[in-house]
Amino acid sequence: MAKGMTKADVDSMAEELRNWGRWGAEDERGALNLMTDETRAAALALIQDSSVVSCALPLPVLPAPDNFRPVEHHVLRGGDAASREGLSFSADYFAIAPHGMATTHLDALCHVFSNGKMYNGFDQSEVRSDGAMKNSIMSGRDGIVGRGVLLDIPGLKGVDWLEPGTPIQPEDLDAAEERQGVTVGSGDILLIGTGRDAKRAAEGTWDSRQLGLAGLYAACLPWLKERGVAVLGCDGVSDVMPSGVEGSIQPIHEVAIAHLGVHIIDNMGLDRLTAACRERKRYAFAFFLSPLRLERGTASPVNPLAVF
Repeated sequence: MAKGMTKADVDSMAEELRNWGRWGAEDERGALNLMTDETRAAALALIQDSSVVSCALPLPVLPAPDNFRPVEHHVLRGGDAASREGLSFSADYFAIAPHGMATTHLDALCHVFSNGKMYNGFDQSEVRSDGAMKNSIMSGRDGIVGRGVLLDIPGLKGVDWLEPGTPIQPEDLDAAEERQGVTVGSGDILLIGTGRDAKRAAEGTWDSRQLGLAGLYAACLPWLKERGVAVLGCDGVSDVMPSGVEGSIQPIHEVAIAHLGVHIIDNMGLDRLTAACRERKRYAFAFFLSPLRLERGTASPVNPLAVF
């Protein structure tokens, strides 16, 4: 499908692409089922020099245009007020609302409802005031280990960053693969670089709800299904904002999470990973992700690690 899509197009595509029932009527892991012992072993075999690169932003404790719900961080006991005699301790407290445009986090499959349903056809009422009864973040409780692939779209376009609102089309994904000499395959963790970190460093933060973010256009959804992407991540929120789809705010989130069962990592820090990949001319690596074991949670802050 090309530009000019509508919500009806998204609904039709969702029905065509959905993975409901593919791994059983009670499945809550979704596309994580595409990650097997074989794919994990192949990913670990990619490790050569054992260099480790974090793909997380620092936890955002200060208000900013893109951070309207900062992480609360309080020092409960500090050394400036502690005795200097004998043993003493420091301690702190933090609280976090992970969803939004500022914190690096993994969306659980219960995070998105599409026409009253979430992944595998479970009703949205399964997420209650006391938490998610289905598709919680505990689907990833044993961690996520696989082959990570970065598609460097600014590198493809010859720019430092994509301007907010720039849509990435399926042909861009194909061209990035060809340029980088890599092919996204079944069970991979696909990371989409838009240069958000570089733009933020050069020009400061911006209100992405008003000014937008670069990201995938809805027409990329069949591409994600065909390639067997297990997890999708981005330095933005994967969706281009505004979406360019009449009646649908975030079609990538809606279809990928609720219909394909693909977990999404939002707000990654990909600047250092991009530099490491460009230096090595190598865009595939072992990838490790450990969500917190939060019973009935809808998301988890994460510190994804790429290992070369």
